Amino acid sequence: MNFNWPPITQQSTVVISAAEATDLIPMIAPPPNFSFNLGDADIYVTNVSPHQGGVEFILHVSWDSPLNVVVDISVFDPAEQFHSV
Repeated sequence: MNFNWPPITQQSTVVISAAEATDLIPMIAPPPNFSFNLGDADIYVTNVSPHQGGVEFILHVSWDSPLNVVVDISVFDPAEQFHSV
């Protein structure tokens, strides 16, 4: 998946979480009309890769039928120090 947002850069620290949602109603105006739900499906995010103007990630949903899923993206200022492993 890709989420475009101009403040994100290649140096941004991005944390993404995902969960099943209940009471999902189309979001016409804030606040969002849903609640997180710890359901039976395994839902998780991998391969988070910020780029200039957005972030790409892989969303995994281990379930055999459609589910409402909510993704929360948190963007932090670039790290002051970087250590390569």
